[in-house]
Amino acid sequence: MSAEALSQADAEIPDRIIPLAGMKGMIASKMQESLATSAQLTHIAECDVTALNTAKARLAESGLKASVEDLLIHAVVATLKKHPNLNATLEEKAIRVKAGINISCAIALPGDLLVAPAIQNADRLSLQQRIEARRDIVERARANKLSVKEMTAGTFTISNIGLSRVRYFTPILNMPQVAILGVGETALRPWVVGEGRIEPRPIMGLSLTFDHRAVNGAPAATFLTDLCQAIEQFQLE
Repeated sequence: MSAEALSQADAEIPDRIIPLAGMKGMIASKMQESLATSAQLTHIAECDVTALNTAKARLAESGLKASVEDLLIHAVVATLKKHPNLNATLEEKAIRVKAGINISCAIALPGDLLVAPAIQNADRLSLQQRIEARRDIVERARANKLSVKEMTAGTFTISNIGLSRVRYFTPILNMPQVAILGVGETALRPWVVGEGRIEPRPIMGLSLTFDHRAVNGAPAATFLTDLCQAIEQFQLE
């Protein structure tokens, strides 16, 4: 087919227009507002998830089916207890350090939509209760049955794209929260263990975006380091 014929064929196929309206428009506005009104910086790290995977397998043997995200939430809650300043919101000219930990979970929906409802009082729930709560908000998100409180009560967000080939990314803050954790790909990679031995281990990429107005780089780095250690030394309390 000639270039002229191809051009004519293309002209007969109309472009597809996707309006930035409704929920999609609201999401777009919030993303733009987040970047325009905060000082966002991202730290990245890697961690060995061998211990976490072992715990997941032990739980399955005992009859409790937990996802990797469920166990990550467990580790995040434990780490936030040690670093409460990242469990906070920035409101006007004040940082509000939250008394309870409400973990927002980013959930992709059909139509390229995204919501982040919160598991409320995650620090007061058992592992099984958190697993049930996460499954519940996922199911109700897909059925469009989330409450306003669930959508706005979060104090820290986890965005998990671990099933992709993306190891690191720069998640956008879920304002007014001051931090969000991006969970990237887990893949077998060479890892130094013991006294200099190199073994293939399942290595996960983590990206922590934080609002530099509320959290400085050093405490954010310490939080991410402690989270990696909590994952690598994963324990079920």
